[in-house]
Amino acid sequence: MNNVVLDISMSLDGYITATEQTAAEPMGRDGLVLHDWAWGDDPAGQEIGGMALARYQAVIAGRTTYDHSLPWWGADGPIGSTRRPVFVVTHEAPKKSPAGGVYEFVTDGIEEALARAMKAAGDGDIEVMSASVGRQFIEAGLLDEIVLHVVPVLFGDGIRLFDRLKIDHTWLDTIDVVRTSAATHQRFRILKPKTVRPPR
Repeated sequence: MNNVVLDISMSLDGYITATEQTAAEPMGRDGLVLHDWAWGDDPAGQEIGGMALARYQAVIAGRTTYDHSLPWWGADGPIGSTRRPVFVVTHEAPKKSPAGGVYEFVTDGIEEALARAMKAAGDGDIEVMSASVGRQFIEAGLLDEIVLHVVPVLFGDGIRLFDRLKIDHTWLDTIDVVRTSAATHQRFRILKPKTVRPPR
């Protein structure tokens, strides 16, 4: 059975990018620090990154994430040589995409993207990796888990992950927390509406 997981890095004050975004720095000024935990020499971060590469069999991303990340991803997508399929939610497919790339462009909304991703993933899990699309999945009740890599930096401004969600109170169960010097990695299971959280 698939788990649909929002897996994303953010600053301590809740931003997934910094300000001053440009083509050269699509994550904003010094925004790439949010991914140092995965690319650096921290063994725990490397292990968590490796587990994610093995776990996710399909990816759902937004158009902005695709546009900003394509120079790094190339034709193989965010998971590299394993070439997991990436379903990009967009209003309009781009005129050009890398030849032989792993990308499919979905113009019919997140439900269609999820249906395609589930078919592609088989029994594997599906990663959602964009702020806007992630919020849409939360609001639609389509997520099973949230995985946050919280980096000890304050950006003050940028693109906020959880910004005015159109939801009622939603309870989470903490599955795991791993603390390293580069990030605190938190994994939560979303309790569905029929699940009643016991009083504390």
